[in-house]
Amino acid sequence: MAKRDYYEVLGVPRGASADEIKKAYRAKAKQLHPDRNKDCKVSEAAFKEVNEAYDCLKDDQKKAAYDRFGHAAFENGGGGFGRGNGHGDFGSAFADVFEDLFGDMMGRRAGGGGRSRASRGQDLRYNLRVSLEEAYNGAQKTITVPGSVACGACNGTGAEGAVEPATCPTCSGMGKVRATQGFFTVERTCPTCNGQGQIVKNPCQECRGAGRVQKERTLSVNIPAGVETGTRIRLAGEGDAGMRGGPAGDLYIFIEVKEHPIFMRDGRMLACQVPVSMATAALGGEIEVPTIDGGRSRVKVPPGTQSGKQLRLRGKGMPPLRHGPGLNGEAGDMLIELAVETPVNLTARQKELLREFEAINADNNPQTHGFFQKIKGFWDEMKG
Repeated sequence: MAKRDYYEVLGVPRGASADEIKKAYRAKAKQLHPDRNKDCKVSEAAFKEVNEAYDCLKDDQKKAAYDRFGHAAFENGGGGFGRGNGHGDFGSAFADVFEDLFGDMMGRRAGGGGRSRASRGQDLRYNLRVSLEEAYNGAQKTITVPGSVACGACNGTGAEGAVEPATCPTCSGMGKVRATQGFFTVERTCPTCNGQGQIVKNPCQECRGAGRVQKERTLSVNIPAGVETGTRIRLAGEGDAGMRGGPAGDLYIFIEVKEHPIFMRDGRMLACQVPVSMATAALGGEIEVPTIDGGRSRVKVPPGTQSGKQLRLRGKGMPPLRHGPGLNGEAGDMLIELAVETPVNLTARQKELLREFEAINADNNPQTHGFFQKIKGFWDEMKG
């Protein structure tokens, strides 16, 4: 019986990408797998046909030959692509997607896929608190980071005397072994080397074959001006050391800016609340306010100022961390919110003067007058 077109078997068009071919194969393989179709000869034949088609189309060279010559490319050893059994290398085809289908259950992912001789170290996180002044000026901080470093006794090899590890005899350095069960092949992590592909015959006494030891390290960290809570600084290669000479991970420093007793921050904007006396608010005047750079600025208070009025000092806020869309490289502003302060602990003479002032102050409180006008209108509506 003539063979069907491989693209037709997988249900993909000619010119389909490798991902599309693999996705189609996975769907067909799941649908026709013998475990789901017990004692069904038709499904078994279709399953073999699907694997034969995928075995061809997943390989760039065989796919190119098939696209040009069709099935004739593999007859009589054509082009060296024939497998001699008429069904392609089913075990190889199925193994390529076995990880996607059953990899987590079989532990195939152990040891980074099994082919790497050494594994990368883990990334580390360090939470660092800085003051608002340090966030404004930038700072150089010294931190102590616990973690693992390459073992000095074996130079990270894990072997006594820094002898290079030997190739695993069980998996021949592949980190995985195959077991054929019926007409399909199962791949699993090599039990001898745990997927490393190498074994240490004489483990280092210092690190017990791991190639790394636990140790605290002291690092100097540059805190750039403009950082804020949530800013992340990456120090490449300062994480945990890798297993058996593998590359180290990275260290990520997460910044937290401490609350300030005077200033509140919102991005590049700073704000502070400044009390003013009743007399200064009424008559106007000048007040002196602090700035985050350690300086002082004099600010004019206009006559008749009410609590909550905001004044702005240009360029007295926080610097930008970096330039980008919407950031012009200039520092933000500082907002000053005025709080009119009511005097306390008055003397008898002060109370007398305030009562005199209250008696002649009928037309000097526009907000009070407007508020009671609204109340009067509300009561009139309720009565009506």
